[in-house]
Amino acid sequence: MKIVVAYSGGLDTSVLLTWLKETYSADVIAYCADVGQGDELDGLEEKALTTGASKCFIGDLREEFARDYIFPMFQANAVYEGRYLLGTSIARPCIAKGMLDVALEEKADAISHGATGKGNDQVRFELSAASLAPQVEVIAPWRQERFRQQFPGRSEMIAYAEQHDIPVQASMKKPYSMDRNLLHISFEAGMLEDPWYDGTTEADREMYVLSVSPEEAPDQPHYLQLLFDKGNAIGFQCEGQDELLAGMEDVTVEGDRDGYTLLSPYGMMRVLNTLGGRHGIGRVDIVENRFVGMKSRGIYETPGGTILLAAHRDLETLTMDREAMQVRDSLIPKYAQLVYNGFWFAPERLAIQALVTETQQTVTGEVRLKLYKGSIMNAGRRSSLSLYSEDVATMEGGAEHAYNQDDATGFISLNALRLKANARQGQ
Repeated sequence: MKIVVAYSGGLDTSVLLTWLKETYSADVIAYCADVGQGDELDGLEEKALTTGASKCFIGDLREEFARDYIFPMFQANAVYEGRYLLGTSIARPCIAKGMLDVALEEKADAISHGATGKGNDQVRFELSAASLAPQVEVIAPWRQERFRQQFPGRSEMIAYAEQHDIPVQASMKKPYSMDRNLLHISFEAGMLEDPWYDGTTEADREMYVLSVSPEEAPDQPHYLQLLFDKGNAIGFQCEGQDELLAGMEDVTVEGDRDGYTLLSPYGMMRVLNTLGGRHGIGRVDIVENRFVGMKSRGIYETPGGTILLAAHRDLETLTMDREAMQVRDSLIPKYAQLVYNGFWFAPERLAIQALVTETQQTVTGEVRLKLYKGSIMNAGRRSSLSLYSEDVATMEGGAEHAYNQDDATGFISLNALRLKANARQGQ
């Protein structure tokens, strides 16, 4: 039997790899998706092979993740339950697709993941697999009683790793779990399982990775301008941008336009994450409703995504038709729910995406923002496709040709007709 296992190099997936090999007498291939988690991948291939994997594939999905997952989702302004920007949710279908590509190429019989039976990730991985490669079996050890009996806690996993010479560094000290990608980093479990626990104090300052606290952010605001084309951010300009880019060896400048530095979707996310993080932007502490039925508490850092959402929303107010926006906005809760619950590849999500894409054809232009101590202030927007007319909107006289106020009388009368009828009905 040949199994491709989702592998991160940590204690859980290292134990899982060895357990699968022993339990199923299988040839186990390790797969790790690089979705922008940074230096967490250092030495991963060597570690996987030492642990017992016959091969290790590290898929560089950073650009694909930004282009085909993050950007389409932000065109929809998707926010789950009004606060969560879906950082973990949107990464799972991308990872699953990369993993399945390797499984099909290697003619594997099954894939396996380390998601527990209590969380959303098991659903996201397996619904993606059902959509893309239903013939491939999915092995979920945490839903097997024999696995849970063998590993009721972290201490048993550490003992198992030591017994099998699994090269992991693990301890019982870290009081929470983390998951990082290009869009965000999440923190949950441990002390955060108490919804009254305050994660903003000095005691937890070292927990945060992508941002400083608003209290520690610079005392001066920072102006940022973003250039959009059909709903996607394609360029930026700000003070110190050359120095900023000089520190990003993984980001390639793709050109310039009207003073804007043009970047790929991955490059844009890297820049926005860095700027947002410097100014304490994008921290949220929420209790959310998991798909499996329970509530869970998590803390998230999403600096770049928070900026991107604010800028995109602002430009839409200038260039997007009111009724088209209302139709799209009416679908945001459903779209966000589909992403959260793991239905990225489902026909209904693809159908909504087609509508979203159509609404974005005019979302082209520039947005200026002011970043300051955890807040984002809109400071201007302009576009050659603007629907705004100063002649129509002005409160000054002299533009009666653009808007005749007398016309409002008939407009109000017609809209009031049914209200008057209802009032008479109740008399």
